[in-house]
Amino acid sequence: MLKLDRTDLKILQELQVNGRITNTELAERVSLSPSPCLQRVKKLDKYGYIKSYSAEIALEKLGDYVTVFAEVTLKSHHPQDTLRFQNEVAKLSQVIECHLISAGYDYLIKFVTKNIADYQELMESLIDKDIGIKKYFSFVVMKSCVEKSHIPLQNLNTI
Repeated sequence: MLKLDRTDLKILQELQVNGRITNTELAERVSLSPSPCLQRVKKLDKYGYIKSYSAEIALEKLGDYVTVFAEVTLKSHHPQDTLRFQNEVAKLSQVIECHLISAGYDYLIKFVTKNIADYQELMESLIDKDIGIKKYFSFVVMKSCVEKSHIPLQNLNTI
């Protein structure tokens, strides 16, 4: 584990907003010279604080799609049953997020599919696989009012 300071957090904040930022520009934004900035980025990467670099895609430009959230309740909560469920769901490229929830259901899953019919076919195939789904409720996203790809790190860390 690495002890982070405010500068490390500023670096992480900048990188999550713009992963393609040059080292020189990043150094300017966090008030460092380029060499120490690059050393810090390499250190953050080495210790696993940076999981990956990616591009945020404008899905609407690629064609029609639908986002669906599903609440899933399992039949059994034995560790081997929950692991089997999680492993099967993780294999699906249409699953964008899957969270174990402390609520009236077990998992909240975010799907992105071509259309409702594709989503329904996907859910039916999961039921047919008998991976322990007792019931599920689907919520189709009509409009996304707020979507952020970055986390407010300054609000999470007490440095």
